[in-house]
Amino acid sequence: MANHLAGETSPYLLQHAHNPVDWWPWSEEALAKARTEEKPILLSIGYAACHWCHVMERESFEDETTAAEMNEHFVSIKVDREERPDLDGIYMQATQAMTGHGGWPMTVFLTPQGEPFYAGTYFPPEDRHGMPSFRRVFSAVADAWQNRREQVVRTTASMRELYAASTERTRVSGALDETLLTRAVVTLRTQFEPRFGGFGGAPKFPPTMALDFALRQWARTGNAEVLHMVQHTFRRMARGGIYDQVGGGFARYSVDAYWLVPHFEKMLYDNALLVRLGAALWQATRDAEARRVTEETLGWVAREMTSPEGGFYSSLDADSEGHEGRYYVWDASELGSLLGEDAALLKIFWGVTPEGNFEGRNILFVPHDPEAVAKAQGVTPHELRIAVERAQRILYDAREKRVRPGLDDKILAAWNGLMLRGVAEAARAFGDAELRALAVRNGEFLFRELVRDDRVFRSYKGGSARIDGFLEDYAAIALGALALYELTFDRMWLARARRLADAILARFWDDGAQALFDTASDAEQLVTRPRDVTDNATPSGTSLAIELLLKLGDVLAIGEYSERARYLLETVAEPMARHPTAFGHALGAADLAVRGAIEVAIAGDPSDERFHALAQVVAERYLPSLVLAGGAAADGIALLEGREGAEPTAYVCRAYACDAPTRDASALASQLEAIVSTGD
Repeated sequence: MANHLAGETSPYLLQHAHNPVDWWPWSEEALAKARTEEKPILLSIGYAACHWCHVMERESFEDETTAAEMNEHFVSIKVDREERPDLDGIYMQATQAMTGHGGWPMTVFLTPQGEPFYAGTYFPPEDRHGMPSFRRVFSAVADAWQNRREQVVRTTASMRELYAASTERTRVSGALDETLLTRAVVTLRTQFEPRFGGFGGAPKFPPTMALDFALRQWARTGNAEVLHMVQHTFRRMARGGIYDQVGGGFARYSVDAYWLVPHFEKMLYDNALLVRLGAALWQATRDAEARRVTEETLGWVAREMTSPEGGFYSSLDADSEGHEGRYYVWDASELGSLLGEDAALLKIFWGVTPEGNFEGRNILFVPHDPEAVAKAQGVTPHELRIAVERAQRILYDAREKRVRPGLDDKILAAWNGLMLRGVAEAARAFGDAELRALAVRNGEFLFRELVRDDRVFRSYKGGSARIDGFLEDYAAIALGALALYELTFDRMWLARARRLADAILARFWDDGAQALFDTASDAEQLVTRPRDVTDNATPSGTSLAIELLLKLGDVLAIGEYSERARYLLETVAEPMARHPTAFGHALGAADLAVRGAIEVAIAGDPSDERFHALAQVVAERYLPSLVLAGGAAADGIALLEGREGAEPTAYVCRAYACDAPTRDASALASQLEAIVSTGD
């Protein structure tokens, strides 16, 4: 018999709809039930692609005895962390404070008023490896609630103090200057792991935003060591098992230090950030491998992660057939029969052995430099690449006959905004018409289904948009719209970005705290109003909004946007310098604020071939903190004011100084190369 989750649209919640646990979604009805019955809340937070969430469901939530005890003592609420990042953030903060770590599934016990008093993550069905069993835990919690309420009161009081700190008025923490950027780069260099790339040891997550910041610093300074950090890390990831060597796309993280064994789930947001970095790396270096991997990943997005309406799905599960990674791994003998005369060469290329490298099977990876493999095997690099591409098609078709991992097909606003920006920037860099069409289609979908006037909704599925959007949703979609403007020069996208920027300041800015909060002023009142300024797996809503305000402030000459953004950066200046891997996106925005934009305006008709030639010169080059505008009339665009004319003409400006206007693509190329080569 279905529980109260049966009417939800989240695939994660629907996975639990037939558990014997009397699950409720987070709702006023569930909270009122807890208050009326004076029962504590057992809050379980996870997501559809989460391996250990599946494990805990099988072990505990499907067990009739466990479920009966949960139903007796608690009001049990299940939350999809991807739909409700506000709840996830609030209760993750409590979990980390109580236990010193976090993760999913997250298990938090709350008072009927929503205040946390005990928390953990995964609990096994029996005592194991020093971990208490789930039933032992919730029995002790139920006993404390009934018989030791004073302990609960003390804990909730300490949690209120913890939450109060996040709503205090912000203040400047340091100067927004070159010293900040230099300190951040020095810290990254000391944390860099030179053998396999990345920062620190296992487990390793793609440090995409820190690498993006490092690439900006290389372009500004010409420091080859900084560029090496970016190239080496991207290449190691692209050659590792964290990258799907057959179908494209990156897994969420590697359990080891050398990117071999992934946690096999594939998340839209990781790949959104990585394709943007890959396109920028190709612009900067013309690295063919970076472009190929970026295009393969975008191929996966178009093929497997795009809805018929044009939205991008959220994730692919780590599990299939009840085993993590089963869909992605190979027996050596299976590869031999599938690949025929190419098998011997490709087993060497992909590091395949009879004993395997993962539970007796093989995760495909590239352990040796492809040119060295080609030379040792007596083929040319081109012949090797042709053999690999041929094998990818064969293995992909064979893999499609397997049981596929579960697809989380809800469409999230923020994640779509991140991927829209990545697709649009790759389309512009590569001059790819198919990617351009994919980006435009996604943008049209988002503004049709998830944006109503100036209000954004978080999640879409089955023809329905639900949950009021969070700061990251507004800012990510607005940046995606801005990227579409830079791709198409259609003023509609710029106007949409500005409308959302105004909505951000109206709904998320708080004068008392002098800060942006993650939830709108008219959102549901929770135990605290969340505000997380760190860039974690995704950029924080604040850092996305800062970049949006800086770029629009430049394009449209809106001083309030720029001033508000600079102040927000000043409030995290010292943490950025000390902890750059936790502020990668914010540091990219700081680069723009400190060093200024590289402004390029192209006046003229965007349909004119001469206009296109000028735009292509800009698109092919890596220009950190580029602010780009184009069109035949200014219409409020400050960069085009006084520059309207019949002939397509480019204007390049830097630090309030402009080069001579040019109508010649070669001359424009020289101007742009001079800017980057000076290390300015």
